[in-house]
Amino acid sequence: MDTAQTLDRGLRLLTLVADTPGGLTVTEAANRLGVGRAVVYRLVTTLTEHALIRRDSGGRLRLGLGLLHLARRAQPLLADAALPALRRLADQVRATAHLTVADGDEAVAVAVVEPSATMFHVAYRTGSRHPLGSGAAGRAILSDAEGWTVSAGELQPGAYGIAARVHVEGLRASVGVVALAPLDPATVGPHVVSAAQTLTTALT
Repeated sequence: MDTAQTLDRGLRLLTLVADTPGGLTVTEAANRLGVGRAVVYRLVTTLTEHALIRRDSGGRLRLGLGLLHLARRAQPLLADAALPALRRLADQVRATAHLTVADGDEAVAVAVVEPSATMFHVAYRTGSRHPLGSGAAGRAILSDAEGWTVSAGELQPGAYGIAARVHVEGLRASVGVVALAPLDPATVGPHVVSAAQTLTTALT
């Protein structure tokens, strides 16, 4: 097996494990990749040494903690790419704008921009977490729709949100806004979708 082929198979295995939240066995991985079990065992050994894959108590392959280190390095780059679009969105709709990514079954704010021309707005901290199924940002990540999702008082009483999914392969993310007063979806929604499309293009 040449080096390029080994690397390709290792990356495909890593992606396969990432896309299988419940983990998978070596046999399942071999069948999905179309290779022998011995090949998968060799790949798992190498990826385990780098903490990119681990085997749970039942022997199923799961993502390793080494990926968290890589993710922490990637998040600042992601946030930097998002800031211009978030600044424009925050000032357009006069609400706090944010980029949110999925981390397991939680949504995490990786970049936040507050509007520059309002006296009062929602304080939303970078690093804030909430369940993916709650709030506009999380539900937008879970949605396959091209439009926007809306929430009212789900994460914080009196807070209103609108978010749209960022469609980038390998990235589960959304762009959204949150305000202290109800947001008109027909007016704000298109701005949020436009910002999500801008980020989709920038990150593709």
